[in-house]
Amino acid sequence: MTERVVKPVGRGFLFLDSHPAGCARVVREMAAEVEHRTTQRRTALVIGSSSGYGLATTIAGLARYGIDGIGICFEKAPTARRTATAGWYRTAETAALAAELGRSWSFVNADAFADTTKDEVLDLVAEQLGGIDHLVYSVAAPRRTDPRTGETYQSVLKAIGAEHTTKSLAFDDGAPVLQDVGIEVATDDEIAQTVKVMGGEDWTRWIAALQDRDLLKPGFNTVALTYIGSELTGPLYRQGSIGAAKADLEQTALKLAADGVTAMTSVNGAAVTQASSAIPGIGLYVSLLHKVTGLQTPVEQSIALWDQLTGESPFDLDDEGRIRLDRWELNDDVQSAVRAQWESATQDNIAEVADAAWFLTEVRRLYGFDVRDVAYDAETEVDVAWPDR
Repeated sequence: MTERVVKPVGRGFLFLDSHPAGCARVVREMAAEVEHRTTQRRTALVIGSSSGYGLATTIAGLARYGIDGIGICFEKAPTARRTATAGWYRTAETAALAAELGRSWSFVNADAFADTTKDEVLDLVAEQLGGIDHLVYSVAAPRRTDPRTGETYQSVLKAIGAEHTTKSLAFDDGAPVLQDVGIEVATDDEIAQTVKVMGGEDWTRWIAALQDRDLLKPGFNTVALTYIGSELTGPLYRQGSIGAAKADLEQTALKLAADGVTAMTSVNGAAVTQASSAIPGIGLYVSLLHKVTGLQTPVEQSIALWDQLTGESPFDLDDEGRIRLDRWELNDDVQSAVRAQWESATQDNIAEVADAAWFLTEVRRLYGFDVRDVAYDAETEVDVAWPDR
């Protein structure tokens, strides 16, 4: 047993430690958003299950439809100097939630890109689930090593074609700071590497591996999570290097569909996640969006996704065959109001035109801090075991 007081120490939006009790409480709060529905037994594989929309999808499927499944993530265990990563603690609590609900969930802590991970996970699928009804692909990674070539690729957050400057939100001792951030232009090689990391190649390999083992159940469908977002963030995101990877993900869905697999991308709305908070301009944009209209939570959007994947409601598709969970965000009136706030934002009025304090709290909650009913001055157990299979 290793108990100690855990404080939020870090730089910018990156914290060195996570609070176990706070992370656990966040999982319970997410589960409380879900209204249970009884349905036939379904099984799922969620790749990227410990954070962001992957976590929300795992919890929503488990709590709403009683889905059994396997989650894959890549988290760090506690050490003598540091706590475990937040995703480690969230996964432990999600496993506890599944056990309480009488569902079968196993979690694999490994590199999702590796063929050895695929072999390990597919063995578990065959043994525990007998096959898969749904595969959700939600991977955000800084790098990927292709196990078949040994080559390592790095993803970058850069513009394409021309340099770009964006307004961005930072904090100085908790006070919001509005700043301009310059975005470099990505080289052709950097774009290609970003696509290799964040595009659809690995998603395709997961589907092929399941097909080779005859582990796709009749009626199987798969979805990869993506984002489009506003014109305000477009030059860095959708028209940038990450956007090239997202476009590849969407093309991959079309190719899979042409090969007879029911495959789609799901365009989710804006949210505060560990991946998005690192992107210049996103914090300001999300803070303004929250001020203007509020946000649909990742769990709310994941409920809508599961309702469509399970056939409880029809697919809400756009002309390119993508599931659209972001219509609330890209509503013309909403975007017009957000743009007006963006253009009027200055250092003098940033605390009034944007929900900056809310955004900072949401970032801290990603690491288990600023969560209600958690005693942060008390010692907490940091040596939490990875859940048994």
